[in-house]
Amino acid sequence: MTAPTPDRTDYAAVHADIVGLLEAARRAAARSVNAVMTATYWKVGRRIVKFEQGGQERATYGQALLKRLSGDLSARFGRGFSERNLEQMRLFYLSWSPETISQTASAKLAAPSISQMLSGKSAAQGILPAVSVPSPVLAQVFPLPWSAYVRLLSVKNPQARAFYETEALRGGWSIAQLNRQIGSQFYERTALSTNKAAMLEKGEVAEPGEPITPEQAIKDPFVLEFLNLKDEYSESDLEEALIRHLADFLLELGDDFAFVGRQRRLRIDDTWFRVDLLFFHRRLKCLLIIDLKVGKFSYADAGQMHLYLNYAREHWMKPGENPPVGLILCAEKGAAEAHYALEGLPNKVLAAEYQTMLPDEKLLAEELDRTRREIEARRIGRGGVEGGE
Repeated sequence: MTAPTPDRTDYAAVHADIVGLLEAARRAAARSVNAVMTATYWKVGRRIVKFEQGGQERATYGQALLKRLSGDLSARFGRGFSERNLEQMRLFYLSWSPETISQTASAKLAAPSISQMLSGKSAAQGILPAVSVPSPVLAQVFPLPWSAYVRLLSVKNPQARAFYETEALRGGWSIAQLNRQIGSQFYERTALSTNKAAMLEKGEVAEPGEPITPEQAIKDPFVLEFLNLKDEYSESDLEEALIRHLADFLLELGDDFAFVGRQRRLRIDDTWFRVDLLFFHRRLKCLLIIDLKVGKFSYADAGQMHLYLNYAREHWMKPGENPPVGLILCAEKGAAEAHYALEGLPNKVLAAEYQTMLPDEKLLAEELDRTRREIEARRIGRGGVEGGE
C-alpha cells in the first residue's frame, strides 16, 4: 500500500514553519555566543580596572599587568588576548561601567542593573562570580556583538557613541553598516539635518552585502578567537579550489617552500583582513604572503598587500629572517596575472636575489589560468554552475 502523499499546500506550510524555526534558532545561537563573550570581556575589563584602583603602585604597573596577562592567557587559551585586546576590554568596562552610564540621562534607569544582571549581586559588593548568567539576561545587558562594541570604542565623543549604539540596536545594523555610518559621520550629519526623522529612516537601509547570516556571525574573527576555533573559510568554491591547488603547486616546485598556513587572519587597527596562503622560503629565509583575487588586478590590491607586508614585518618576522615578500594572484577568467610586491626591501641586491629564486610570475599566471579552466570544466561536466564568483 502506497503511503499517502501530503497535500502540497500543507507541506509548504510545515516546511516554511520548520525553516523559520531553524533560522531563528541559528540567529539566537549566534547572539548567545556573542552575549556570553561580550559579558565575559566586560568582566575581564572590570577585574583589570579594580586591580589598578587598588593603589598608586598597582596603577603604575598597569601596563606591565596587561603584558604579563597577555602572555599567560595566550599560552592557556590561544588567540584573542593580545595587550591591545586586553586594553580594549579595560576600556570597554570604563565606557560601559554602571558609574559611567549613570552620567548620561538616557541610561540612568539601566545603569544600576548592569553589575547586578552580570553578577546577580549588588555592584557595591565588588564580587566577580563565574560566567553562569543565562544568555537571555546577558543579551539584555549587551545586545550588540563584541565587534560592534570594539568599533564603538573608537568613537571618542560619548554622545556620538551612545547615538551609534542606539541606532545600531534599533536598526539592526551589521558591523559593516556600523562601520559605514561611523565613517560617514552619520551622527554629525543627523545633528545638522533639518529633517532628522528622514535621516534616521535612511540610516536603517542596508547597502548590498551588509546584512549577515548566522553563519557569518559565528565566523566573526572575535567569536573564533573566543572559542579558540580554526579560522578557515573561502569566499567561493572556486577560490577554495584554487587556493588548495596553489598550495600543492608551490610545494611541488621543490623543497624551498615550507607551508605555514592558509586563510591567516591579521588585525590592523580595528579592521580584520586575511591572507590566503602563507609560506616560508627556506633559501631566501623569508615569508611569502599570497593573496588571491578572483577577478582583475587593481592598485588597491597592491596597497592592501603592502599593509600585509608591514604587519608581517612587525608581527610575524623572526630574528635573522629577511623581509617578507608578497604575491598577488588575480584569476580573472582568460586573463590571469601574478605580481610580486618587492618594494620595501633594504637593498637592490636582496631584491635581485628574491627575483632569481622565486617562481616566475608568468609561470604562476599560466598555472592559475590552467587550473581555473580545469575546475570550471569539471563543474560543467557535473552539471554545476560555471564561474563561481
